[in-house]
Amino acid sequence: MTVPETVPSFSAPPHTVTCHGLLFDMDGTIIDSTEAVVKHWQSIGRKIGVDPEVILATSHGRRSIDVLRIYEPKLANWDYISEAEGRIPKEFGSDVVEIPGSRDLLDKLEQQSIPWCIVTSGTRPLVTGWLDVLKLAHPKNLVTAEDVENGKPDPACYQMGKTKLALPHREPTIVVFEDAPAGVRSGKAAGFVVVALHTTHTLNQLREAGADFIVRDMRSVVLKTWDKTSGEAEIEVLDALV
Repeated sequence: MTVPETVPSFSAPPHTVTCHGLLFDMDGTIIDSTEAVVKHWQSIGRKIGVDPEVILATSHGRRSIDVLRIYEPKLANWDYISEAEGRIPKEFGSDVVEIPGSRDLLDKLEQQSIPWCIVTSGTRPLVTGWLDVLKLAHPKNLVTAEDVENGKPDPACYQMGKTKLALPHREPTIVVFEDAPAGVRSGKAAGFVVVALHTTHTLNQLREAGADFIVRDMRSVVLKTWDKTSGEAEIEVLDALV
């Protein structure tokens, strides 16, 4: 899944980030459903008479409604998209895997009631379907494709994620976890720290998007401390790209 590049060095010393809330993209960050998504767009491509490879070249990290507005506007409505995406975990559930380290981190956030939220370009039926299939922690808050007028790289989705966390701090520090350049740009435009995972895009794309840290996967993100009184968490970013 990772795009090969010239000998990257993931050897930066540990870096501690103090934050008040964490926002996670879904696909490529918590899970890898690439094979399922490919099959999904292949089916739609055949239905609308568009080469699936053309669709797949630009679809990752973007909302289906934005993709279909380009290739088949008649299908660019939430009723169709929610129903179609809701079928993906049911039909292709065996084609999804966890991003290494994601389950452990989410479980720890839930166990300690640390504020976190999923902010994704997928619909609610798609997100909850995948979480159920893999039996991953469900956040108390979700921001999905239907919730915002404009998808990533517009910052509205991550700004909404911050709002849903209902943090008491006047200027909270938020950490965003992303894999796609559009999502990295969205998180940065919202004013947040962005940790990018090198799971679906090239290092150059993630650098150009402005990621603060680039890591291989979630095993490089460790929850160190959580102060319930101050509402501050410390996360350690290990083995980031130099």
